[in-house]
Amino acid sequence: MAKAFNSVIGIDLGRFSIKAVVVQRRGNNRFAVSNYALRPVSETQDAEQLAADLKAVLLEAGGGAKGCAVAVSSSDSLIRIIEQPVTPTDILREGLRLNGMSLLNQDCRDFVLDCDLVKPAEAGAPAESAESGAQRLRYLVGGLPRERVSRISEAFQKNRRPVQVLQLASICAFNAFEFAKPEAFANEAFILLDIGHLSSTVTVGVKKELILVRSIDYGGKALHEALKSHIEAAGGDPGESDDESMLDRARVSLSALTREVSSSIGFFEGRREETITKIFISGGPARSKVVLQILEEELHMPCEAWNPFESCELVLPAGRRESFAVDMVNLNVACGAAADLLNKN
Repeated sequence: MAKAFNSVIGIDLGRFSIKAVVVQRRGNNRFAVSNYALRPVSETQDAEQLAADLKAVLLEAGGGAKGCAVAVSSSDSLIRIIEQPVTPTDILREGLRLNGMSLLNQDCRDFVLDCDLVKPAEAGAPAESAESGAQRLRYLVGGLPRERVSRISEAFQKNRRPVQVLQLASICAFNAFEFAKPEAFANEAFILLDIGHLSSTVTVGVKKELILVRSIDYGGKALHEALKSHIEAAGGDPGESDDESMLDRARVSLSALTREVSSSIGFFEGRREETITKIFISGGPARSKVVLQILEEELHMPCEAWNPFESCELVLPAGRRESFAVDMVNLNVACGAAADLLNKN
């Protein structure tokens, strides 16, 4: 039997930063956040540099947690939801690796793959093929290049830190939402929008079921550069650019994002009877009330910066509560990694 952990560190290996959070179990339904860390890193890292950055993050977060769950945010990750006849996951995994082009439209021989059954929101008979009448189920497929996985494994070995779980970031964000808002997760349709540095991720779910995960080629950097160029055009002084013109420039920049989010909502609502009524935002831009206001106006529904630690007590070291309140919009993935490992024990 796997060892149960009462304290877990969740680590989000992002493209430009590493985030970590330590979560403790204090009872059947009681959890506490005891520490966290956030460290910017360069996009290109070998195992040696990654190990050094991990060492600094682990030191800042504290070494008390016994379990370790890791999430990976990567532009070269693979995530799909596919329909297949009823197949044991170990056989499907090997089939995907050998026949990636026919099943995923991508060569997967150099990927480490995993897959799992997507349980439907409502009990009922599996879908049937119109041609054969064979039962077909939906499977979630995730993967990372083997070289990337080897580099991560080597970096953790250098720190003598065993890893119990390695997952993709978007799946951890989905798990974090279940951890923070179990009622909405179990009973509603929802959309999660994580605005990263270079790209954003849209995750759509309904009543515990994962429906859609897609990446959008727009991130906080694009918004920052749009506003910076607008200020430079006004003479380099932010005071020379009035609030209304700045708001308009931000709106134009964010339209690249809102257009794709609206398309994802339309895709979901066009195929399901449920309606999405709120968008849950995470990532650095979620701190801005102006960004949330623009998203609300353009998408015509409430947009909320959500707290992944809503169900947790805070027992942070002295002086860290204030910074945690600012940083928590960037910790949803690390939270989901930790929560998933805790709930598996």
